[in-house]
Amino acid sequence: MTAHRIVIVGGGAGGLELATQLGETLGKSGKAHITLVDQKLTHIWKPLLHEIAAGTLNPHAEETNYFSHAAAHHYHFVLGTFVDLDRKAKEIILETDYFSKKSQPKQKKNISYDTLVLALGSTSNDFNTEGVAQYCHFLDSRQQADVFQQDLLHLYLNAQNQTSSRELKIAIIGAGATGVELAAELVIAKQNFFKYGLNKIDPNKVKITLIEAADRILPALSEKMAEHTMEQLDRLGIEVLTSHRVAKVDEDQIYFADGSSLEAEIKVWAAGIKAPEVLAKLKELEKDNINRLKVYATLQTLSDPDIFVFGDCAHCQPEADQPVLGPRAQVASQQAAFLVRALKARINGESYLPMFKFSDKGSLVSLSQNSAVGELLGQVNVQGFVAKSMYVSLYRIHQATIHGYTHAGLLTAKDFVTRKIAPKLKLH
Repeated sequence: MTAHRIVIVGGGAGGLELATQLGETLGKSGKAHITLVDQKLTHIWKPLLHEIAAGTLNPHAEETNYFSHAAAHHYHFVLGTFVDLDRKAKEIILETDYFSKKSQPKQKKNISYDTLVLALGSTSNDFNTEGVAQYCHFLDSRQQADVFQQDLLHLYLNAQNQTSSRELKIAIIGAGATGVELAAELVIAKQNFFKYGLNKIDPNKVKITLIEAADRILPALSEKMAEHTMEQLDRLGIEVLTSHRVAKVDEDQIYFADGSSLEAEIKVWAAGIKAPEVLAKLKELEKDNINRLKVYATLQTLSDPDIFVFGDCAHCQPEADQPVLGPRAQVASQQAAFLVRALKARINGESYLPMFKFSDKGSLVSLSQNSAVGELLGQVNVQGFVAKSMYVSLYRIHQATIHGYTHAGLLTAKDFVTRKIAPKLKLH
């Protein structure tokens, strides 16, 4: 009897956690053949991208190589971009690059599955706002975070050749968790640039503006948490513009729907998400208005019981009287843990699969090095160092899930030493 073939597409936080746990159980025992597909060679925890963009975190130290990780945890890794699906043949179609100095056309590769799991995450949704795609930075991937970091660094390096100091205006559109965290991290970055001798841009003349179309920041989180965060942002000197809907962006300005405008040299778009474009092409699978695939509480698609979807690319509403689950790391992590149980039940031939229930453990928003704001279980408000410690622990739990507790403990010790001796800012 051949082993059941489980193919997971997407090696983000949820996809990698699922592949690891399935590999350690079903893969190790030979009950299933686990394959993880991703278009990149390395994994990095998405909530860290704002720190990479600001230069306050060295990404090379936080990456996990898929090939070496797969070898250690009893699953297989395939490098390629998911481009299509053949449901009749039960195959996914990948596009693979040819790694050579000579330019070669992309190759097609088919992978067969018995159970397919899609964990493709999300990308920024610019709502077709004029100029956004051309003039704004996005923070959907490690590559985009690197581009932002390099652009910011080059701006500071070029300023060193000037005779007098200059100002810098940065605008972040979207005051959700990503926008707020990036704004706070840039405050640390501007101080460290000055400290390390890149002093032709005066930190007092660096104006960081956070723009939100809703009437308050963090619209997806509680009002109390938004209030606490506002106090902290005010303390950091970050300007916040609420009820400002962006109508258009050009090279130097952001134009609002009310006719006003704002000058900004660097612009970041962090407002709204949508599912990756490839899902829009899958005609036979039912989707919502932002192309997320609709799933039952079992996380199976409405159209095909052999396809499971979770994380940001899933339109999941476990209970009829509850809202659709938002794009949050804890949702993807809980769904990954649930799918380990569900897929075991499926392989064992159980007639009924379990139903996913989301348990909201609260929210934490990082506000630079030693501070954060959080709300736990809808009750307890935490701030400052305690909240920051909890925020860091979320990452440590992710590391423990994909590496095991011993390995994660060693990584924590390594990070502690590295942070003591390494520069506070990536300057290359």
